[in-house]
Amino acid sequence: MPLTDRIIDISENGADLSVKHSQLVIVSSGIETTVPLVEIAVLVISHPAVRMSHAVLSGLCASGGICVFCTEKQLPAGMLLPIEGNSVQAERFVKQAQAPLPTRKRIWKHIAKAKIISQGKLLTKLKGNDRGLGFIANEVRAGDSSNIEAQAARRYWTALFGDSFKRNPFASDHNKLLNYGYAVLRAMTARAICSSGLHPSISLHHHNKYDTFCLADDLMEPFRVIVDEAVYRIIEDKSSDVPLDKENKRIIIKSIVEKRINVGGELRSLFDVMTKVTASLAGVYTNEKSDIFLPEF
Repeated sequence: MPLTDRIIDISENGADLSVKHSQLVIVSSGIETTVPLVEIAVLVISHPAVRMSHAVLSGLCASGGICVFCTEKQLPAGMLLPIEGNSVQAERFVKQAQAPLPTRKRIWKHIAKAKIISQGKLLTKLKGNDRGLGFIANEVRAGDSSNIEAQAARRYWTALFGDSFKRNPFASDHNKLLNYGYAVLRAMTARAICSSGLHPSISLHHHNKYDTFCLADDLMEPFRVIVDEAVYRIIEDKSSDVPLDKENKRIIIKSIVEKRINVGGELRSLFDVMTKVTASLAGVYTNEKSDIFLPEF
């Protein structure tokens, strides 16, 4: 099935959603808009006065899309995923669940290292140097047993947003902008996971028993900097009280949708790259690949 990267956010006004001729029909404030279901990567529902038909949810899932439901504070409350995303899904679920611990620890090492390197590159781009993150990335061991990722995070957030900033998902400062961007990024990662026939709940590292998308949380780690940069650009030279309004959401979504990453000399969309990452992970589980693919950007 065709997979594209359109992200639709419904948060400013109430709306009625329906499906007609395989098109999502959105009626809001008397204005009707239509979008082909097959073009929707993520549908974000943040406004409490949104009504939708069964055909919207079933049609979106059948087309490979994801629906994210947010609270009134814009925090993700739930996510609807396709139940079948790949023709060999059942086989891959088994291989994924049986992956040995040393393999999972080795892959997590590469993910954690890639995340720290990407954070260092962003700091170099925005601040002139990486605050030593490039160096400590090389200290990550299998499973990140020394918790180098957390040490790097403390340096990173202080360098990026200042000494007073603390990453807190429930804070009302620009954390709310990060929350929104990460929710969209998480949904896109979950979509790529499903398209590769993997289960988003069977993780490599994250293991909170209340987290049903822990593999998405694992694999999105190196890509978080895309959202971080967008939020930094929004709040640059402004007060910390920046609203999560329509314009700032547009900026965050645009940064994700329009991101291009060089893979083998070819510029690829973020979802294309994420799918390459998840497909390579599936290949590791089935012994068709020796390691996970992680891009440099």
